[in-house]
Amino acid sequence: MQIKIVKTKVDKLQPGEILYDTEIKGFVARRLPSGKITYGYRYRNAAGQSKWLGLGLHGSITADEARTLAKKRAGEVADLRDPVTEQEQARSEAKKERLSGTNTVNAILDAFVKRHASNLRSADQIEHAFDTYVRPPLGAKSIYEVKRSEIVTMLDDVEDEAGPVMADRVLAHVRKAFNWQAARDDEFKSPIVRGMARTKPKERARKRALTDEEIRDVWKALETADVPVCYPRYVKSLLVTATRRNESSEMNSAEIDGDLWTIPGERYKTKLDHIVPLTDQAKALIGAKPEGFKSNSWFVFSTTEGKRPFSGFSKAKKDLDAEIAKIRKADKRDAMPRWTLHDLRRTARSLMSRAKVPADHAERVLGHVIGGVRETYDRYEYLDEKRDALEKLAGLIELILKPPAGNVVQFAEAAK
Repeated sequence: MQIKIVKTKVDKLQPGEILYDTEIKGFVARRLPSGKITYGYRYRNAAGQSKWLGLGLHGSITADEARTLAKKRAGEVADLRDPVTEQEQARSEAKKERLSGTNTVNAILDAFVKRHASNLRSADQIEHAFDTYVRPPLGAKSIYEVKRSEIVTMLDDVEDEAGPVMADRVLAHVRKAFNWQAARDDEFKSPIVRGMARTKPKERARKRALTDEEIRDVWKALETADVPVCYPRYVKSLLVTATRRNESSEMNSAEIDGDLWTIPGERYKTKLDHIVPLTDQAKALIGAKPEGFKSNSWFVFSTTEGKRPFSGFSKAKKDLDAEIAKIRKADKRDAMPRWTLHDLRRTARSLMSRAKVPADHAERVLGHVIGGVRETYDRYEYLDEKRDALEKLAGLIELILKPPAGNVVQFAEAAK
């Protein structure tokens, strides 16, 4: 049917019917068997070939908008251009661009780290996971060509080398990077799907707490291990203050006021300021202002004279473990089971229970939020209670490090 294509006429189209516009030659509207109405433009190119160019679905664009597009394409044909061929070429160029070095997995991971991960406390862990497990097998590939099977193979290799928990950590980091890219890229769809994880959340939860003997081994090894000079003080601070790895490593002198250390919310897990009363044991680990340091603010644990916080976790921990192994071998004892720096925080919590610290007070030392109505209305800082808990923790640590003759310690009595 030849008629000027307008909305009222388009709405009356029956399945299979086509409208041919009387004003713009080649402009048509047709209702498909499915009931949808599509606009299009038919023309012959300079070589005499018949071409069809879809303009859009009715509802996504109006009849007037489709007419404007058809008029523009008619002008291009009049100039001896071929709109269909030009679109195909544009798609081809876009595909080449997607497959270029700017869209490799390496490039996307670099962008993710720079724009997102660098602001996270776990930035160094994420970069380590990418550099160790992701970039070697997948880094050079276009992100648009990564297949699910390749993700699974990569995770298999991680599991074989470092265990299922590490495989799931790598999966979590890659998933977040790919989702970040998908939110910025119309063409990219992440190949990661449900069911790729190797463990369940409850299985991943660590329960490791160091024994008294292991605490003594760590302290002894810290005195002889070939590690940065600030590292022994730093590791001990994790147990003494019950803080997380980066919270302690990034301790700045500006955060300390007398015997109170305030960890600012921007670098604390709960996003709230967390105040840690400093025991004499903790203050002894902080040390003095670096000699020649002009600023009044410096990083307490640093290998750059206070300019930057300590960050060489992996190598230092490896060297510490080697020293522990050497000590235990010399004593003809079994190797120490795998442990992490975060286990010291769990150990501190366990020791506070042994020292008869009330559970609520111990949880507040760890900065855990007490839920329910109390979380909303209880704004008391519990500084005295946290100080008492940390003093009891310090006393128990001293007893563990220097047990009475006979190596028998009545911890419950000692903590009273």
